[in-house]
Amino acid sequence: MTTTSRPTGHPGYSETLLREPESAATARRLVRAACTAWGLERLAQDGVLVVSELVANAVRHARRESIRVIVERTAPCTVRVAVADFSRTVPTLCPPKDDEENGRGLLLVSALASDWGTDVRRWGKVVWADLEERE
Repeated sequence: MTTTSRPTGHPGYSETLLREPESAATARRLVRAACTAWGLERLAQDGVLVVSELVANAVRHARRESIRVIVERTAPCTVRVAVADFSRTVPTLCPPKDDEENGRGLLLVSALASDWGTDVRRWGKVVWADLEERE
């Protein structure tokens, strides 16, 4: 595993992880470290929840053995948390039935993020969520 930080432009952190449930813990540490480095600790808890859900979706629905977690500071008070995978299937927000145990992850992401979406790429997709610090 490698973690990289870009010295120019908007700072960013990214790490390639195995597509397995245990990778969520590493993704959470990456989000916490990035938010702390940028002085945006108040976004860390929401970022941890968001990245956990995005990793869980990639583990469940993607292909191949790896995913990439990306954390970027896109504005002075905005952090973008993203997970890239090799599936081109776009996640959809649909309310689960009361008796369903799964299917609430994107509802949580939608509630915590100021915006979220999916960018389809030739090789797969990037699912992202923007978190904004509110005063």
